[in-house]
Amino acid sequence: MNKSVSFLYPDWPAPANIGAAMTLRVGGVSAPPFASFNQATHVGDDSAAVANNRLLTRQAFALPNEPVWLEQIHSNRVVDAINTPVLLQADASYTGQVGVVCAVLTADCLPLLICSKDGQQVAAVHAGWKGLLAGIITNTLIALKAARVKSAVESGYLAWLGPAIGPKSFEVGAEVREAFIHKNARNSTAFLQTTADKWLADIYQLARIELAGLNIVDVYGGGACTFSEAELYYSYRREMQTGRMASLIWRKS
Repeated sequence: MNKSVSFLYPDWPAPANIGAAMTLRVGGVSAPPFASFNQATHVGDDSAAVANNRLLTRQAFALPNEPVWLEQIHSNRVVDAINTPVLLQADASYTGQVGVVCAVLTADCLPLLICSKDGQQVAAVHAGWKGLLAGIITNTLIALKAARVKSAVESGYLAWLGPAIGPKSFEVGAEVREAFIHKNARNSTAFLQTTADKWLADIYQLARIELAGLNIVDVYGGGACTFSEAELYYSYRREMQTGRMASLIWRKS
């Protein structure tokens, strides 16, 4: 039983009261094909193994509470993170409360963490191409700004792009490219043609373009490839049946 787990920490100038990390696939107790630090309950892994892995994650960071897990549906739905036994159907959650842990699960889709520069708000976003196209990032920022205390001074935001499928590995059809360009002509810079009807998509660039349109220019991360770096990351496109990494963010007391 391997409990030598490892994590990735965002390299960003977040306020000192912000906790953030991403689990890797290394360590944990899950057996193949979920080997070995799978955090997801919906992929067919043994439930006891997942519970053990999640416990190891909570212990590693002394998390104040169980993360608020979502039933991710590749949508643009954002919810206020609350601790509830019922999984909320959404692809992003946010909070301004101390001790509430926002979380998303990924295995090629883009995990995006956001915090306000004053350390008062955090959000975790599951940004697959469908969610990106539908506006999941924009909806998250709208929700964050709407939730700010009216008396609070306006604060800017930081964003961290966690490991996702890289621009040399993410092949899509022409209809996907056309949909993104219809949404924003600048999205054309995120695609590279490979055949008559196939394109390589840069999911990091698509996210940066959306963030820039929201006046978020302090963006970090975005250099990994879950598909090609099999030792570190799960990849649904590479393995189909596989585990998920968790990206977590919370306000410390």
